[in-house]
Amino acid sequence: MSTYRMLTEQEAVEYARNIPDLFPANAKLTSREIGDGNLNFVFHIQDEISNKSIIFKQALPYARVVGESWPLTLDRARIESEALILQGELCPGFVPQVYHYDIEMALTVMEDLSAYEIMRKGLVARKYYPNFAKHIGTFLARTLFLTSDLALHPYEKKKRVASFSNPELCKITEDLVFTDPYYDAATNSFNPLIREQAEALWHDDAVKLEVAKLKEGFLTRTQALLHGDLHTGSIMATEEGTKVIDPEFAYYGPMGFDIGAVIANLVLNYVAQEGHASDVQERESYQAYLLDTITGIWTTFEAEFRTLWAEKAVEPSAAIPGYVDDYVRRLLQDTLGYAGCKTIRRIVGLAHVWDIESIEDPAVRAHSEKLALAIGRELILKRESISSVEDIADLISDTHIALSV
Repeated sequence: MSTYRMLTEQEAVEYARNIPDLFPANAKLTSREIGDGNLNFVFHIQDEISNKSIIFKQALPYARVVGESWPLTLDRARIESEALILQGELCPGFVPQVYHYDIEMALTVMEDLSAYEIMRKGLVARKYYPNFAKHIGTFLARTLFLTSDLALHPYEKKKRVASFSNPELCKITEDLVFTDPYYDAATNSFNPLIREQAEALWHDDAVKLEVAKLKEGFLTRTQALLHGDLHTGSIMATEEGTKVIDPEFAYYGPMGFDIGAVIANLVLNYVAQEGHASDVQERESYQAYLLDTITGIWTTFEAEFRTLWAEKAVEPSAAIPGYVDDYVRRLLQDTLGYAGCKTIRRIVGLAHVWDIESIEDPAVRAHSEKLALAIGRELILKRESISSVEDIADLISDTHIALSV
C-alpha cells in the first residue's frame, strides 16, 4: 500500500512504469509539471518512442494559492476520480478516461487532453465552439437527472450522497460564493475603481436576502451529483468536441448550481469582450454568439431532461400531470439565481477570471466589472419572474443597454 508523498517529476515517471498495461517495458518516459491550478500537481507523462501520453493529477494537502496555512483534505482526489468514472458511464465521451487511481497517494491517472484547449482561453480569443451548447446541455441533463431521486432507488441515492460528502470543498464554495462577497471580508479582492459598487453590494439587503435563500439551497438540497465547480476553466474544447474536467468539488446539491456556473462564465466572457474587442461589430457579433450559446445550453438541457424524465424516471410522482413542467420551471429559476451568485463572486471575491483580469487598463476593466455586477444582481432578483429561456438573453441585453446609457 502506498503512503502519501508529493511526487516529483522523476517519481511520477517511476510510478507510471509500475502501472500495469499503461506503457511498454521499453518506454522512454518524460515528465513535466504543468499544473496552473490552486489545489494540485499535474504531470504530463509521455513515451518519446510511441508518443503516447497520460496525465497524473495529485491532490495537495493545502491550497497552492495560499500555502500550507490553508489545509485541504486529500479525500477530494477520491471524490474526483469516482465522479469522473461515474460521469463517464452516464455520459460517455464528455470526460477524460480514468486509467488508474490511488487513494493513499491522492492520485488520478487519466487521459491526456492536449488536443483540446481550456475553453476560457478560447473564449477570450473569441473562438467559436459550434457543438458546445449541445454537448454541455446533454452532459448536464444526463449527469444531473441520472444521479437524482427521479432516476435512482432511494437507498442507492442516499448511499451516493454519503459517498460524495465533500464538506471541506463545499465550505470553500459557501464562503467564496455566498458569504464573503456580500460584506467587507478580508479575502475579497477587487479593482479599486469599483469600490463604490462593492460597497453598494454589501449594503444591498434585497440581494443579500435572495443570496441567503440560494445559499440555503446549496447547503440543504441534495438534489443530484454536481460537478461543483463547472466554470470554463474546467471545460476543454475544440470545434468538434467537449470534455469536462476537475470535478474535485463534486457533491450532492441543487442541480441549478452546475447549470448556473456555466451560464455565469459565459456572462463573464460577454462582459469581458467590452475590453477585448475594439471593433464594435466584431464585439457585438461575439456577444450575440455567447447569448445564443446560453439559450442553446438550456434548450438542449431541457429537451434531454424531459426525455430522460419520460423514459428513465422511477419516482412514482414523476407521472403526476404538470409535475415535470413545474420542476423545470423551478430549475430554470434556480439556475439563474446561482448564475448571478457565480458572476458576482468573480468580480469582488477571492478568485477572479482571466477573461476580465486580462483587460490591462483598470478603467476599461472596471466597465466590464460594473456590467457583470449589474447582470448578476438582475439574475438574482428577477429569477422568479423568468419562465422561458428567451427571457435570459433579454435580461442580459437589457441590463447591458441600461448601463450603457
